Amino acid sequence: MLSRRDMLKGSLAAMAVGAAASTVFIPLHAAASAPLVGTQAPGYYRLMVGDVEVTALSDGTGLFPIADLYLNITPEQARTALANAFQGTPTHLSVNAYLLNFGDRLILLDAGAGDLMGPALGKLTNNIIASGYHLDQIDDVVITHIHPDHVGGLVLNGNKVFANAMVHVPKLDAEYWLSAEKRDKAPDDAKQFFDQAVSSTKPYIDSDTLRTYDTDMPAIPGVITSTHRPGHTPGHSALWFESKGEKFVYWGDITHGDVIQFDEPGVAIAFDVDPDQAVITREAAFAEAVAEKYMVAGCHIAFPGIGYVVEDSTMFDWVPVNYRADV
Repeated sequence: MLSRRDMLKGSLAAMAVGAAASTVFIPLHAAASAPLVGTQAPGYYRLMVGDVEVTALSDGTGLFPIADLYLNITPEQARTALANAFQGTPTHLSVNAYLLNFGDRLILLDAGAGDLMGPALGKLTNNIIASGYHLDQIDDVVITHIHPDHVGGLVLNGNKVFANAMVHVPKLDAEYWLSAEKRDKAPDDAKQFFDQAVSSTKPYIDSDTLRTYDTDMPAIPGVITSTHRPGHTPGHSALWFESKGEKFVYWGDITHGDVIQFDEPGVAIAFDVDPDQAVITREAAFAEAVAEKYMVAGCHIAFPGIGYVVEDSTMFDWVPVNYRADV
């Protein structure tokens, strides 16, 4: 008696013979060749979180030697882990920001690098426009921390990019990065971070359109709440909101990439002001995201950088959201 597998094989074989007998082969001749287009699609992705429209925006992807910048792991180990995830060295690293439309208020979370980090980045403003909004429509810009790839896009040629926006920065970061005294005490290779912080915020300070928010306090009362996540910088904060029972947390630079630090939260990076504290903070952020099962967005997770954190056999893992066309 023939098994189901043998019957299936027989049916497929018969179909193949029939198809071969009825096939007419027509030589293909290309009428013309098409040149390479050479451009990428606009870098935005949109979804709803409750009643809030969230637009993920790409500031670009830069090539960074992150295998050599990670701490508590050897460069060889990092390169192997990246290669196992089909990522090369140097490594493409996303820089993302997020535009939130609450219906009566348009809020941008982080502002990209502007012209501070080369031509691969600084694409945020073009992608905001491509997504259907204008820069002067943005009411507020809330910053997770004052690093150049988060505040550089606030200015262009010394002028405000977001003419009608109030900028909100963590108080501890303002006290650190905008301090001439702390700059003087910093290592020479870190002084540029202080200079870039000043140049990126000065037009807003001069026009009285920069505000600070305290740790674990609302960045914008009644709209955007903050959770202090120190270590990467003194005031580094996650920004979040809830709508119709759904929670969206933009955690800034809890990770750089979506491979190594999920498997090994103890791996820090050279950009951390306090690497030991950054490790403690990352473990806490992962544990909370797993426990509460909320939606996470990350600045340096592959665009659009939105997904969930789960536990797995090695430690944690990143689960990106599925693409959806029904916004």
